[in-house]
Amino acid sequence: MPCACTIAGLDSGGGAGITADIKTFSAFGVWGCSVVTSVTAQNPTRVAGFWNLKPDAVSLQIAAVLEDFSISAFKTGMLPTQEIILAVINSVPEDIPLVTDPVIVSTSGKKLIDKNAFTALKDLLLPRCTILTPNIPEACAISGIEKISCEEEIIKAGEILLSLGAENVLIKGGHLKGSLSEDYLFSDKGMIKFSGKRVPYQIHGSGCSLSSAIAAGLSKKNSVENSCGDAKRFIEESIKHAYQSKSGLYSINPTQVKTSYPNNKHYISKD
Repeated sequence: MPCACTIAGLDSGGGAGITADIKTFSAFGVWGCSVVTSVTAQNPTRVAGFWNLKPDAVSLQIAAVLEDFSISAFKTGMLPTQEIILAVINSVPEDIPLVTDPVIVSTSGKKLIDKNAFTALKDLLLPRCTILTPNIPEACAISGIEKISCEEEIIKAGEILLSLGAENVLIKGGHLKGSLSEDYLFSDKGMIKFSGKRVPYQIHGSGCSLSSAIAAGLSKKNSVENSCGDAKRFIEESIKHAYQSKSGLYSINPTQVKTSYPNNKHYISKD
């Protein structure tokens, strides 16, 4: 059984962070290990507060996991401080695939990373990651592009993010408009676009689950391209089963989704 590890924050509402990651790993038949970077008090409507762990605690968790598990992929989510990012960089082996979901702001709008951490993420972590998975606001923040509203601007952002050192970049198009939700994978091989149906409501935790689905694919030795294709289909299905809490808001639900997709025919290649 392949094994993947998530390094992220703990969402008390169960819809994002480590809780969503572990559910996703399980859906893909992957054993999930976890390293907590921050404990949050949150639900889909708001983040009431969060408490960051000490860097030594993060390093020791990673060391303990590596000591007894054959980790074949890591995924990072909420890395709130520069010191925690350095702990991750110094503890995660360079020969294990690393999926980096650059969590900067929560779905409800709470800033989850400080200025020094953002700099460390951009300058130090990006060159280490196998694939970076920003949404549109995150792609704007990291690339320095003020606004992304069309495919041409997404392509420009993808090129900038690749130049910062990421081996692959998947820009998620969920914040754009249109009947389709399209994600764009950039690498030195060119660009691939993944298309899926857009839902008319916001989903809490979809970015966390997508990046952990990619990590699950990489842990099975699938290619980045096929891992992203499977993850896109998986998220589309997970959204159909989304859990609605008392507020009426929806959280991603990966627990009832099949994960066998023939030939990834749902994506379109572009040069």
